Amino acid sequence: MRPLNNVQAGTLGGTLCSIWNSFDWSNMLHTALMAAIGAAVSYLVSRLLQGRRRRRRY
Repeated sequence: MRPLNNVQAGTLGGTLCSIWNSFDWSNMLHTALMAAIGAAVSYLVSRLLQGRRRRRRY
């Protein structure tokens, strides 16, 4: 992999800085929290349904 020249490094740095500034970190934290809660609820429901399915077979 070849190293970046000055123009490429400057362009990449400017792009990253503009993207970094455009994020709303409170919304990202809220989204991550909701995703974690959703994953936990999905896991628990699937385990409960799996337990009911096992009891019904026997």
